[in-house]
Amino acid sequence: QVQLVQSGGGMVQPGGSLTLSCAASRNISSIYVMSWYRQAPGMQRGLVAQSFNGGGSSYVDSVKGRFTISRDNAKNTLYLQMFSLKPEDTARYFCAADYLQGSRFWGQGTQVTVSS
Repeated sequence: QVQLVQSGGGMVQPGGSLTLSCAASRNISSIYVMSWYRQAPGMQRGLVAQSFNGGGSSYVDSVKGRFTISRDNAKNTLYLQMFSLKPEDTARYFCAADYLQGSRFWGQGTQVTVSS
């Protein structure tokens, strides 16, 4: 079992940047996939980006070229750097850890609001 504690987020103007962090309570190098999801009011939670322990990453089309997911295994922390933010990026963001055995754990979520 792993506990995920998120930090970062807040309010930013369109075109601004934010970085989200997700600190794990144990070694993340063994976690198969670490991901960021987001959920806007009245919407289902959707995948934003994934980081695989083999080194690869993937992004939903709407954030490609603007968001960067990364892992720091030494700090057991997952990051999401967000640039050129748009109002439609406004949502509550969640990190998730998926083990190869099928277990999934969630962070507590953090709000990102993009508004002028």
